[in-house]
Amino acid sequence: MEATTYSDFRKELKKYLDKATDDFEPITITRKGNHNAVLISADTYNNMIENQFVLGNPTNLKWLEESKDQAQKGLLTSHDLIDPENSDFDHE
Repeated sequence: MEATTYSDFRKELKKYLDKATDDFEPITITRKGNHNAVLISADTYNNMIENQFVLGNPTNLKWLEESKDQAQKGLLTSHDLIDPENSDFDHE
């Protein structure tokens, strides 16, 4: 995580926005005498919110933990994918 001062952030705004959005690099903006802030891309933010939603739901979390436990025990199955363009699969 890169850190910069508030003054430098203002001077180099485009550079830091590009780092956050193109490189997914969180930018800590330090402010003298105030709380710091962190700049992240919208994609990173949306991912964090989705993870919080999924993992914050006890039913989802239990299902994920059970799935992970099954995978670690080797209780896996695989299936061929259906190609809807080349099959008799009714996809309506």
